[in-house]
Amino acid sequence: MDVSRIRALRGPNLWSRQTAIEAVVACEPHERTLETLPGFEDRLRKLFPSLGALRPAGRPDHISLAHVLEAATLALQAQAGCLVTFGRTTATLEDGIYQVVVEYSEEAVGKLALKHAQALIAAALQDTAFDLQAALAELRDLDEDVRLGPSTGAIVAAAAARGIPWRRLTQGSLVQFGWGARQRRIWAAEVDSTSAVSESIAQDKDLTKRLLAAAGVPVPIGRPVRDVDDAWAVALEIGLPVVVKPQDGNQGKGVTVNIVSRDHLEIAYKAAAEIGTVMVEKYLPGHDFRLLVVGDKLVAAARREPAHVIGDGIHTVRELVDEVNKDPRRGDGHATSLTKMRLDDIAVARLGIQGLTPDAIPEEGRRVILRNNANLSTGGTATDVTDTVHPAVAARAIAAAQTIGLDICGVDVLAEGMHQPLEAQNGGIVEVNAAPGLRMHLSPSFGKGRNVGEAMVAHLFKPGEDGRIPVVAVTGTNGKTTTARLTAHLLATSGLRVGMTNTDGVYVNGRQIDSGDCSGPKSARSVLMHPDVDAAVFETARGGILREGLGYDRCQTAVVTNIGAGDHLGLNYITTVEDLAVLKRVIVMNVAEDGYAVLNATDPIVVAMAAKCPGGVIYFSAEPHNPVLTAHRAQGKRSICIDGDAIVVAEGSWRELLPLRDIPITRNGTIGFQIENVMAAVGAAWSSGLDWDLIRRGLASFVNDADNAPGRFNVMDYKGATVIADYGHNPDAMRALVAAVNALPAQRRSVVISGAGDRRDEDIREQTVILGQAFDEVILFQDACQRGRSDGEVLKLLREGLADAPRVQHIAEIRGEFLAIDTALGRLQPGDLCLVLVDQVEEALTHLARRCEAAAGNVNA
Repeated sequence: MDVSRIRALRGPNLWSRQTAIEAVVACEPHERTLETLPGFEDRLRKLFPSLGALRPAGRPDHISLAHVLEAATLALQAQAGCLVTFGRTTATLEDGIYQVVVEYSEEAVGKLALKHAQALIAAALQDTAFDLQAALAELRDLDEDVRLGPSTGAIVAAAAARGIPWRRLTQGSLVQFGWGARQRRIWAAEVDSTSAVSESIAQDKDLTKRLLAAAGVPVPIGRPVRDVDDAWAVALEIGLPVVVKPQDGNQGKGVTVNIVSRDHLEIAYKAAAEIGTVMVEKYLPGHDFRLLVVGDKLVAAARREPAHVIGDGIHTVRELVDEVNKDPRRGDGHATSLTKMRLDDIAVARLGIQGLTPDAIPEEGRRVILRNNANLSTGGTATDVTDTVHPAVAARAIAAAQTIGLDICGVDVLAEGMHQPLEAQNGGIVEVNAAPGLRMHLSPSFGKGRNVGEAMVAHLFKPGEDGRIPVVAVTGTNGKTTTARLTAHLLATSGLRVGMTNTDGVYVNGRQIDSGDCSGPKSARSVLMHPDVDAAVFETARGGILREGLGYDRCQTAVVTNIGAGDHLGLNYITTVEDLAVLKRVIVMNVAEDGYAVLNATDPIVVAMAAKCPGGVIYFSAEPHNPVLTAHRAQGKRSICIDGDAIVVAEGSWRELLPLRDIPITRNGTIGFQIENVMAAVGAAWSSGLDWDLIRRGLASFVNDADNAPGRFNVMDYKGATVIADYGHNPDAMRALVAAVNALPAQRRSVVISGAGDRRDEDIREQTVILGQAFDEVILFQDACQRGRSDGEVLKLLREGLADAPRVQHIAEIRGEFLAIDTALGRLQPGDLCLVLVDQVEEALTHLARRCEAAAGNVNA
């Protein structure tokens, strides 16, 4: 068994809406059914008893090692605690080659599980050992390292429950919610509206205390100190017991409370000094409470207990700690709901005050304190007390957060309880915390968990808001780029700042920010991350969907222009037009429920996609009596067609007319494929809720020139001859171009063409078969990149397509695109027409523009 081409599908994809690992697996003949591997399954189950069923309902009778790989990868993740359920193995047309797809919750964990599954299968085949527990431990550890912590995870889960899209921007806790101009960001439990000034104030414990005191909030007395002697002097000055802590700290690091002796203070000073400047303040008796403030509301409160064990008269303190740390809720970091207790110097010092050592055996029932600060990060526990907080205490906590300027604030209070005002019980606020941990509120050791993530999301997004912007996805065989550009233009005409991706680059608000083929998910994600984007239009190519899936979870509008042969068939196991349709309908399957799929009613393969659309459907067709369109219209649903010299938009009894004479791109309705592109774009604008006057204005102002739509039927004049530059490169495009050219007057017609080497032989030949019926002269040139073909191989196929051309009178082969263009221009006479099918789009268009400008200026051209 050989595993190759491992991909991470990071968005909705060909197989599912889930993130998944996809691999190509080659099995030897004897590995294609378990019947030819006697004893293998028994050995496998001995190594991995929890593997589960290999032959569930829907499986083929013959299970290959590829199927076993899928099951093992999924089961290993599940056993490691990952929430994954989806897996699929599909045989390709090549004997023994399978595509294996397995869901992952964390990409790195999914890839590691696949690696361990391969090792497990190898061990079962060779009857050797496999350390299952070590593999599961490695998966668990990696999952804990890379997944979101409980605080950030709770906020993300709350956002997802509201349908708000989210994206992790780093391997840490920086997360974006929403898209474009409507996005918000968090870093752990800190939101993007919190200022750096407020965060810095919160980190400075002395400054925080002075500001709170000035605002009338009760705080303990104390100050920063220079050294141990100064610390002891302050302790005697304000009176024992005292608290020693770093002036700039978090998570309870370096904090020691209830200090009553110089020896204890010296140990505490050393721990705090490792972090920064040390401060000493009066110890307030009572319990340690954490109050969580979000915006102007108190949303949760917990009483925190310091790390402690209860004696049983049998075990030592060390043994009791070890036993408590076996609780699966306790981990080494912050990924679990509780943290393991530590027997460090601070714990030993605290034991000493109680007359104990780590090896002492406390009597039964004795409460042994290991720390006085009650942070969960130092092994403490929490009890929810939200429902008992007195309104006056809540008001003090909210005032503290607002005084410092924190949107999300953890307020630490020392008091006897929460049932009466702080002033009445000599309590006080000892700290405020930016980016507070949420574990104690989400999963308290005792009491009711609080959905504080939901409160934070509600603070970021008002009721009914989901942070989404209109997203239009465009796919198909031909017309994608023009449709995407026109749609973006219509949205921009309405005043929206539009982000667009296509095969030419990435554009934001009319400015190109990236170049090249940007029709994949990476470019789409870049646009959705841009803060100046109000709407997005994505040309969506097959390659990106295959390689990584979509760059978004769902779109408002999915446009499918057409599905034709010659669109890279034969690559990546997409061998038929039907296969291609299944792939491209991914954008239709991920339309929002209140969105639309805009589908070509004249293409049966595209029409079939309607059944997979979660939202509505808008059909378009140049034929007003198209049966699909007619039936759809009769049901009162949205349709777009041509009637006479106008585009007719209809829904129920409502009609809107868009005269073709007012749409320059159609050349008064003579360019058939441009009319189809316009109808598709109108459908997208309609779905996005644009005003019809704005749509009319946008259609009238869209100019199909080399600047606005490079390589998309760009018409130029050269010495009285018409030159058309286009990037068409498949048989369907050739047919559309021939129909468009035939609608234009010309004395003699010529075409300049090459061929992409990554097409099938028959697709390359068919292009010139089609062109040979419409042109008098054909000039062939060889692409700069042959894409795996040998020198001259593509030219030979193109010539073969011209063997029976009825009209062609002259054929020339030219080495080099620019030389071929110049040769064609040199043969033109006034009234002629030349179609140039460009390869290097930008460079070829620049070259043509210069030649035409020179000719217009009566310069030697």
